[in-house]
Amino acid sequence: MTDTPDPTRSGAPLRLVDVQAAVAAELDRIGPVIDELGALFAAAGHELALVGGPVRDAMLGRRSNDLDFTTSARPEQTDRILKAWGDAWWDMGRDFGTIGCRKGEWVVEVTTYRSESYDPDSRKPEVQYGDTLAGDLGRRDFTVNAMAVRLPGREIEDPYGGVLDLAHRVIRTPGTPEQSFSDDPLRMMRAARFAAQLGFSVDPSVVQAMTDMADRIQIISAERVRDELVKLVCAPHPRLGLELLVETGLADRVLPELPALKLERDEHHRHKDVYEHTLTVLEQAIDLEPRLLERADIPGPDFVSRFAALMHDVGKPRTRRFQDDGAVTFHHHDVVGAKLTRKRMKALKFSNDQIDAVGDLVELHLRFHGYGSGEWTDSAVRRYVRDAGEQLERLHVLTRADCTTRNKRKADRLRRTYDDLELRIDRLSAQEELASIRPDLDGNQIMTILGIGPGREVGEAYRFLLELRLDNGPMAEADADAALREWWAARG
Repeated sequence: MTDTPDPTRSGAPLRLVDVQAAVAAELDRIGPVIDELGALFAAAGHELALVGGPVRDAMLGRRSNDLDFTTSARPEQTDRILKAWGDAWWDMGRDFGTIGCRKGEWVVEVTTYRSESYDPDSRKPEVQYGDTLAGDLGRRDFTVNAMAVRLPGREIEDPYGGVLDLAHRVIRTPGTPEQSFSDDPLRMMRAARFAAQLGFSVDPSVVQAMTDMADRIQIISAERVRDELVKLVCAPHPRLGLELLVETGLADRVLPELPALKLERDEHHRHKDVYEHTLTVLEQAIDLEPRLLERADIPGPDFVSRFAALMHDVGKPRTRRFQDDGAVTFHHHDVVGAKLTRKRMKALKFSNDQIDAVGDLVELHLRFHGYGSGEWTDSAVRRYVRDAGEQLERLHVLTRADCTTRNKRKADRLRRTYDDLELRIDRLSAQEELASIRPDLDGNQIMTILGIGPGREVGEAYRFLLELRLDNGPMAEADADAALREWWAARG
């Protein structure tokens, strides 16, 4: 296969000859599927075309076994054809005209030609079936997604110049951007997401329409906005998409904490540009993602660590204070930021697990700075591990990424200091199983020793023993027994 230059790695325009070679090679690879399905639909009197992302990705030299098709057949007709062809089927998208199917390693989704748009005050699109491939392509979001390959003949349909836009690495809409975004305002966020995924620029007319129509995003459900935001943050170049959201004002509607970081710098320039710092921390966290796979079996792209990097300083605008000498402070911005992060994620309908993970990381991101040059006791190290819990490896990534100083000596010192902390954590973990720290006596033992039944006092005793364990490390059962009895007696 002839590989096309990957636009996420290079800013150079693509050569049309490379695009043509890439798509021809990919169509040959997936030929057994697309030719067979094309013949089946044609025999039943229906049109079928490979469409959208698979066509775009084929032209970029990317391979996928997930294939999207569009057809003149209605859903019930598509359902009959796919059930005779595939191994498993689903129709969760039937209301939108989509039937899914799996056959061996291939996953296909076939959607009836359609057009959809929003009423001015509606959160749900109105779906109407169409009759032509050209009409179906015309209602799609961007020209690079409005290309198709007719089957089984493999003729390329590109009525809106998607091939040229792909070669020039630009995001445009098939019609006017105003009409496109009026039909579906979520496309404004998709423009930012595709910029982040593909490394493409966005046509000035599209940027202007996004700016003028930013308020329209408010009719879109929180869940759909959240899903686009996750895809953007997990893209190869999220900075491109996030900067576009801020530039157009969309971020003010969906993630206002981000543009709020564009603080006016004080006259003495005593603190960083927090917005630029945040985007740099995000990029550095992405660079550190291989650690997560190696040490915690967390594959990238990892939304939790990336979003924590994006939100870690959102408490600064509310906590900024100017001192008499011109210095600037942000006391407790970690705690305030965690609250703001949880509130925003709840509004965007994230899961409780994701909210807790990101919120905890934001709240803990400053903890390391109390470590100094290694003054923490083993007790403090144990508490650091205990408080981080399952997010410890992500906290390592966030803390390291948060160092954006241009002072090489300071950066090297911070890195060496955190290396030392991690070595101490590893050493203590090997000795004491820090990841599962618990008291040296369990609840049943506590009740037996103190002669009490279940209740609040057992919980108090448990917490006392846990603090003792964190302070002293593992204790012999007899020593823990004696300490518990002494505490109980002193308690009166």
